[in-house]
Amino acid sequence: MTEHSGSAKGTALIILAAVAFGTVPFFARGLIEGGMSPVAVAFWRFALSGLVLAPLLWPVRQERGAIFWALSAGLALGLGWIGYATALETLPVATAGVLYMTYPLFTALLGWLWFGFAPTARTLFAAGLVLVAALVSSSTGPVSQDDLPAMLVALTAPLGFAYGIAVLTMKLAALPVLPRMASVQLGATLGLLPLLLATGGSAAAVLPATADGWWLIAGAAIVTALLPQLAYTIYAPRIGATRTAVAGSAELPTMFLVGWLAFSEPLGPGQWLACALIVMAIFLAPARPTRGGDPGEKIGRPKAP
Repeated sequence: MTEHSGSAKGTALIILAAVAFGTVPFFARGLIEGGMSPVAVAFWRFALSGLVLAPLLWPVRQERGAIFWALSAGLALGLGWIGYATALETLPVATAGVLYMTYPLFTALLGWLWFGFAPTARTLFAAGLVLVAALVSSSTGPVSQDDLPAMLVALTAPLGFAYGIAVLTMKLAALPVLPRMASVQLGATLGLLPLLLATGGSAAAVLPATADGWWLIAGAAIVTALLPQLAYTIYAPRIGATRTAVAGSAELPTMFLVGWLAFSEPLGPGQWLACALIVMAIFLAPARPTRGGDPGEKIGRPKAP
């Protein structure tokens, strides 16, 4: 397989993973309507796969540095979700969504300032297109001064996602794929646990009340967490942080389509223009594989000494 075809395959699978991430509203709405809190839904998405995969960390326990990086990436994702959920208490959904879609820009900046991968002009232009797509797809009006604290809190979500992508692509080559996933999922679980405990409420707010609810939890854990995280874990290092972040923005039009098909929410010209801009951004974003970024040859076994 040529480098170009490998990058194309990796990009396509990251897009499919982003599409899977974008189906979260389909599963979440049924669970929330059944009485579960949004925090509990997010917690169980990560916790189920994290707990199932946790025993795979034992054979690679000597890779403490890489495990720490992976746990920190998951923790950043979980804390970012806490910031996003907190900001939604006072911010319009459209404003929070636009702020969330700044994560490709943060990914490029973190890769440059922290990990030494200087962004190219194409990198910044592609990331900027994603931000423009988020802006044109929303009905966000003028921001009041009172919204600024909540907006700063909301920025923890794109920062956390950007940090997770940067770590995944640049710091985890020592771990096989499944232990790498286990570390990230466990880190996210730890990040969300304090918010879950703080919500309190009845058992129905934390656990599904029916068998259908458990099926929705299983579907959310597998379709929106386990499988897309597997694609990210294998292919993100092969195409680099920037293209991973930009390709991951396919999550936004997926949310539009889920709202349209499953919940009869209308799609306007702004949403279609946003889809076109994101497609353009994906084609423009350069693929820059990271050193040691081909973990696919070992899925669950530690490397031989």
